[in-house]
Parts: sequence; C-alpha cells; structure tokens
Amino acid sequence: MPIESHAVVPPRPQETQENLDLDATRHGEATREFEAFLRSRIVGQEAAIEAVTELYQIFLAGMTAQDRPVGNLLFLGPTGSGKTYVVEVVAEVLFGNSHAFIKVNCAEFQEHHEIAKLIGSPPGYIGHGQTPALLTQEALVRWHTEKLKLTLLLFDEIEKASEALWQLLLGILDKASLTLGDNSHVDLSQCLIFMTSNLGAAQMSTLAEGGIGFATQAPMADPSLDDKISRTAQDAARRKFSPEFMNRVDKVVVFKTLRPEQLEQVLDLELAKVQQRITRAVGQSHFRFHCDAAVRKWLLQEGTDPRYGARHLKRVIERNIVYGLANLVASGQVTSGDTVNIGMKPAGGLSFAKSAATKETAV
Repeated sequence: MPIESHAVVPPRPQETQENLDLDATRHGEATREFEAFLRSRIVGQEAAIEAVTELYQIFLAGMTAQDRPVGNLLFLGPTGSGKTYVVEVVAEVLFGNSHAFIKVNCAEFQEHHEIAKLIGSPPGYIGHGQTPALLTQEALVRWHTEKLKLTLLLFDEIEKASEALWQLLLGILDKASLTLGDNSHVDLSQCLIFMTSNLGAAQMSTLAEGGIGFATQAPMADPSLDDKISRTAQDAARRKFSPEFMNRVDKVVVFKTLRPEQLEQVLDLELAKVQQRITRAVGQSHFRFHCDAAVRKWLLQEGTDPRYGARHLKRVIERNIVYGLANLVASGQVTSGDTVNIGMKPAGGLSFAKSAATKETAV
C-alpha cells in the first residue's frame, strides 16, 4: 500500500501593508458648513451644537440606525435659554426658513381625548374627518428637497404631555412608527426629533441667584455652576421621566447659563436682525443705525429678566429700538444712506440723531 506523501507548502511571504492614519473626528465639508452656521447664531450652548452636528453627520453618511429616527434629543433648561431657538436655527440653515419644522406643543395635549388633534379620530368617533391629523406622512415631507430628505420634529414642553401622548412618543422614539386614527401608518425614520423641558427651572434659578437662563450676579464666578445646574436638570428629568423613555433618548443636553460676555453676543445678534429687517422692509432706501455703549448697557439691564431670559431682551429691543426706527421711517425723517445714532438722554430715555442732520428725535 503506497504511503501518502504530504507536500510541504512553503509559507507565503508576509504581505507588507502600510497603515495610513485616519482622523475619525473630522467632519465632511457639508457638516463643517452646517456647524459653522450654528456657531454663528447660537451663543454659549456648545453641547447642543455638537449633539446636533454629530447626528447630522451620521445622517449625511447614511449610517442612521434602521427603523429608528435619525436622532432623539432632549433639551433641558429654563425658559428663554434657547432650546427652541436651536431648532429654529437648524431649520434656517437646512431649509432657509426658521419655521421649517413641525412643532407639537405638549401643553395642548394634557387630556387623553386631545390626542385626536395629533393623530386624528378613529372612524365612528365624533369628529372623525373634521380635524386633520398633525403628524401625517404628507406633513413630514413638506420641507423635503431633492437633496435633503430630513424632517425636524419638535415636542415642546414634554413634561406637560398626557399619558396618551407619552405612549405614542415611546413608539415614535423607539420604532420611528406611528399609527393614525384611520389605521394608516406614518414612517418617522427620516425625522430628527427634539424634545424640550423646563423641569428643574426653579431650582436652577436658585442656583444662579435669580438668573433663570441668564446668571449675572456673583455665582457666575463659580466654575462649578454649570455642573450644578446640569445635575439639577438631569435629576429632575429622571424623577419625571420613566427609564424606558430615557433609554430612548440619544443625547440629553442641559442648556447653560450665559455669561455677561455671551449676553453681549446675543445682543449683537438681535440688533443685527433688526438691521436686516430695515434693509428688507425699506428696500433700496435703507439706512443703518448704531447704538452707543450706554444704550447697549441699558438694553442688557432692561432685557435680562430672570423670568423670561432672551425673550425679554427681544421685547425690550422691539419696544425701544424698533418702534422708534419705524416712526422715523414712516415720518420720512430718514432717507437712503443715513446713519441713525442712538444714545441715552441725560434725563433718561433714548435719543435718535441722524448723522447727516442736526435735528434730533426722542421717544
């Protein structure tokens, strides 16, 4: 019987391969432009910018999880700290319209039967077909473009939602699916979902010594203030929200209190928006305005109300700057190319002076 011979196979020469270092933190060009726009409009909320940018990059790369929303973000913080404003800025950069998102005001859904306004009434129920559902497939794709198939969906003040809305929300966050009253199904897998809550606002106000959303007193020198506020907000969220809800959230962002220098940046942004409104409204006969240092200081003092945050600053600018400028336009006191200088009168109040003339107008 012949003996089997086993050929010895010589080892293959080891292939040499040069490893190239990769930078896994570098964003694509579109995402870098997206992030730069957010940073140009949003002041002091780095965590929110980073969270949104990361999810947007994953979406652009086509690597979002299957049968889930693009991302689920929970924004915590006091009123006026910019939670809804972040969504508006994201809508503006993506679609050129700060209102290009769907907003569900959870305060309108505190009763069980009010859920019909969101998903429609089932057949046979009173009101079926009379009130259109808010979260239809058609509504979700309203702002889609050829290049961008993404929907921004905001659930505002979710702590006020009824149990019925909570049950719907759990399904949306987990499976990106919703069944309407007529048994039709809505796919939310192309939705970036934002949820906001004011939980813990009272405790945060106490920590900042009266600065709900904006701290301006001595505690600002405390480097641990932001950490204390963050723990306060997250503890309040864990007490209110169930573990099954928190497990469906991709990122919890606590909005920080704004320092004085950041408040000045917010003021710059708001005054720049007023200038844009002048140019848009007056057309070719546009003029410019300038607020001196005393006016800026006065606007910040009057506009940093602890109860309303940045919203109050906007109201102060509207009431004291915009109204006065509108009167100058309507009465023909300013013409194309003029510069209106706004200062403080010795007796109080604002003075408006045109650089091309000596006549002064006060409001």
